[in-house]
Amino acid sequence: MPELEEEPAEASVVFGDRLDVVRRFSGNLARHGEERGLIGPLELPRLWTRHILNSGVVAPLLKPGYLGDVGSGAGLPGLVLGIARPDVHVTLIEPMERRVTWLSEQVNELELGNVVVVRARAEEAALDRPLDQVTARAVSALRKLLRLTAPLARDGGELLLMKGINAQAEIDASQKELRKFKVSNAHVEIVGAGVIAEPTRVIRGDVRA
Repeated sequence: MPELEEEPAEASVVFGDRLDVVRRFSGNLARHGEERGLIGPLELPRLWTRHILNSGVVAPLLKPGYLGDVGSGAGLPGLVLGIARPDVHVTLIEPMERRVTWLSEQVNELELGNVVVVRARAEEAALDRPLDQVTARAVSALRKLLRLTAPLARDGGELLLMKGINAQAEIDASQKELRKFKVSNAHVEIVGAGVIAEPTRVIRGDVRA
């Protein structure tokens, strides 16, 4: 069995006084993630750098208000962001029952009063209010992701979609969909540069209802 990656020194920079809570979550994910089908067997040696820190560096982009995370899965990035930013109300949107059970367990165990879990497909989610910001990580190509995320945002809201090295190419290939879902100023922002070894790319865009 692969060994769990040691906690990198950068973790304290990224999470500050929330690091203890993140440690508990990462420990839970390391112990139970594979058996519960949340992460693959090869992820333990890079759990911190590829998943936890990769998600955590997005936290400074959040604004106090309401954030939705589409396809939360194991809790990346939504649960990590909920830990890092207790001033933000986070809704984890996930359709699969076993993942919803996991997320709910973590919210309760970690005492995250600012995080709620909604079992639903994004396009069917019945939320109390339109969201100020919507995020997603490793869900689908931008062209498909826009129809899952943009309708959840309020007029004047923002998308924060975590992507790989082809983020700009995805924007270029999605101009029709960006117009259809009234997303403007779509651009790639790199976060975590100078803090973590592999910075995170985020597609940001403004939503007009």
